[in-house]
Amino acid sequence: MNKKFFAAEGAFDEINDSNDNINIGIGTGSTTTIFINEFLPNLKNRINTIFSSSNESTELLENLQFEVSQGAPENFLLDYYIDGADEIDKNYYLIKGGGGAHTKEKILAAASKKFICIVDDSKQVEILGTFPLPIEVIPFAEHSVRRNLGNM
Repeated sequence: MNKKFFAAEGAFDEINDSNDNINIGIGTGSTTTIFINEFLPNLKNRINTIFSSSNESTELLENLQFEVSQGAPENFLLDYYIDGADEIDKNYYLIKGGGGAHTKEKILAAASKKFICIVDDSKQVEILGTFPLPIEVIPFAEHSVRRNLGNM
């Protein structure tokens, strides 16, 4: 077992102490994949609703017979949003979104009572910026964003 496994196990322990009828959001990435495959099945009977930030995670969840809700949560907050990060500093500031699901990750995190970030020490940095800063741009704004980024 590796550090990512133990980080994912910590997320499971946090959620396992909660009540039944859990509403959760799931992110994407290597540590989140470990959480989905190794620990989430143990919570299956206690999960009311599950949302996914990526096609990759949705496929993993559906392969485990989870029914993934489509769209964003509307009339309630998720109890938890579980995801990894690309970098984390000593102040717990993060760089996220390198897996290409940044916008959905932000929506699910904002719709959650608690964000559980599962990272191991390989993600710790002194100063953020070792990992490229991800951005997502809607098609409508592509040209203006390119122009503005090019002027930086």
